[in-house]
Amino acid sequence: MPTLELHGRTLFFHDDGGGSPALLLHSGGLSSRQWRALSMQVRAKHRVLVPDLLGYGSSTPLPRGADFHFAEDVEILRALVARVGAPVHLVGHSYGGFLALQLALRDPQAVRSLSLFEPVAFGILHGEPGAAAQPDAAELAAMEAMSEDAGGQGGGEAWMEGFVDWWQGAGTWRSLPEPSRAAFLVAGRKTFLEVRSLLADRTPAAAYRIIEAPALLIAGERSPPVEQRVCARLAEALPHARLERIAKAGHMGPLTHLAQVNGLIAAHLG
Repeated sequence: MPTLELHGRTLFFHDDGGGSPALLLHSGGLSSRQWRALSMQVRAKHRVLVPDLLGYGSSTPLPRGADFHFAEDVEILRALVARVGAPVHLVGHSYGGFLALQLALRDPQAVRSLSLFEPVAFGILHGEPGAAAQPDAAELAAMEAMSEDAGGQGGGEAWMEGFVDWWQGAGTWRSLPEPSRAAFLVAGRKTFLEVRSLLADRTPAAAYRIIEAPALLIAGERSPPVEQRVCARLAEALPHARLERIAKAGHMGPLTHLAQVNGLIAAHLG
């Protein structure tokens, strides 16, 4: 498994296939394993790079007591794109989709296309006319409340339960098998710090207009309305975007509706 070193941190990534490069970025709380099926599906036509983001999988864990900002993930991913040396297709889910947008904002000419399932670009909603009166404003406020660290407990089990249930519905966390809950908690602190830093982001809709690459946005019809509004606003802001909705899917659609999501992404890459 190849690696990339930057500032004393190591990013592990899979590198498979041949053709135009595609960089697949997993959701917070998961790992590169999320995109295994998609990687196998498209590697005949694409060089597929799938990293474990910092703090996950085989990559450098977050040191105990350390702070973190999403810009650190962006920086090391920019170094990976630079190593590739050619424009890349960017694929991302949730936090991975947010990182893909941040990469595209910084280096729009290095992006061949975007395929994003519910990127958590909540900053796009701030400063909109009448934003405070939107029916989903309370949901956004509830999410922003999760950025409070409550004596260093952010990322612990109580925080993770609130986070998972916000996305998937009350009782979801407790319904997960014990190994799944344990896996989330291993990198829980990193997930919390990602959430805290991205919720402080205030990138406006107008900023995304510089991204000329064709963009596919995918949303689950059962996801929180505030996230669906993010996707709709991005579809309006990105110059060459289309928005697809997956019936009966929620925020974890890339796992629960794998065939549909991967089919849309594979077609867009093509």
